[in-house]
Amino acid sequence: MDAVEIKYFIEAALLAAGRPLNVDQIQKLFDGRMAPEKSEIRAAIAALTTEYEERGLTIAEVASGFRVQIKAAMAERLHKLWEERPPRYSRALFETLALIAYRQPITRGEIEEIRGVSVSPNITRSLLERDWIRVVGHRDVPGRPEMLGTTRAFLDYFGLKKLEDLPPLADLSDWESLRVQLNLPEVEEDQWDEPPDMPDLPVLYPDAAEDADVEELVVSEWPDPLAPENSEDEDQDASVSGG
Repeated sequence: MDAVEIKYFIEAALLAAGRPLNVDQIQKLFDGRMAPEKSEIRAAIAALTTEYEERGLTIAEVASGFRVQIKAAMAERLHKLWEERPPRYSRALFETLALIAYRQPITRGEIEEIRGVSVSPNITRSLLERDWIRVVGHRDVPGRPEMLGTTRAFLDYFGLKKLEDLPPLADLSDWESLRVQLNLPEVEEDQWDEPPDMPDLPVLYPDAAEDADVEELVVSEWPDPLAPENSEDEDQDASVSGG
């Protein structure tokens, strides 16, 4: 196969796979002795990348290999193609994920200490189900808490080849900068970040005119259940029910 055939075959493979392919996986797709050298595969990918510069596609190298994807500018204009709305995540979830990514391995207790609030089990469950984090070990302290780290799927999702490609983050107050650099969607603020509006309580007596007389009910003393008059009423009730 010549260089052009190799290039077109790799392009077709990346489009058909629907997932990243590394050089070894691409090489195995060729038939036996027709398989090109790894250097030829990389050269073909580089040629495709150059050809895509003026198009709406690009080839990204992520942790699992190479993949063909649409450019971010095109994605904003093509969102109508996706009927399902992308899931929305809370800021608390992404702050937790950022701490795991930047300070791994880290325990849930250490995350709570940094954020100053407890980490909801739903957050860690969501991150585990997305395969963005995993348990990498246990801290050698009483209780042996789980230590959390990110996964290859996390790198692939955010278009990263390795953890060193994460943008610099001074602290959690730099969240907006991180969101923009990782091309994250706008997130929902956590519920109860601000005190909820209290509903208006019903008014017992609406505002009356100044000349209107409003009878005021004042309870000065609660009735005593042991008072004689109450005892007689109870005896009468008992005699009626008994008769």
